[in-house]
Amino acid sequence: MAVFLVLERALALMPSKVAPEAVLKLVREGRARELDSAAAESAAGRLVLRWKEGASGEVLKAYARAELVRLQRGFFLLDSVVAAAPLLGLLGTVTGLATLFPEQGLPDSQTLTRGVGLALSTTMIGLCIAIPALIGANWLGRRVEVLSSRLDVLVEGLEKNPR
Repeated sequence: MAVFLVLERALALMPSKVAPEAVLKLVREGRARELDSAAAESAAGRLVLRWKEGASGEVLKAYARAELVRLQRGFFLLDSVVAAAPLLGLLGTVTGLATLFPEQGLPDSQTLTRGVGLALSTTMIGLCIAIPALIGANWLGRRVEVLSSRLDVLVEGLEKNPR
């Protein structure tokens, strides 16, 4: 699931899909009015269309924040995987260690080996899931920060554009 989320969000957060250079260029050149409704496929295009409808100031910034929330869709699931995977590994560790100690006496060597093996393998599996998911989540978070700054610049540019 974590791999799917990282790949899906990586594709959705491509700068060309969120803030295409063509849209940014029109805004920088003061020609935002020329943008047509086909640009609504991107977050930047939707912000320009809201501006053309009359949104400005705090209202336009609120629309930009709404677009950022939209860009962060699914991040909570990735954060949950990052948090839960090591805990599931720990649960397996505790379960494996619990099998080591029967009610009477010390375990035999076969039970000891099986219990330690289970404890180590579940810990390893939990970490093998959590570590890449954490790296992916951090990378996506940074990508959203960069896109957020591009949208902030876009909003400021729209404020300076003539209506």
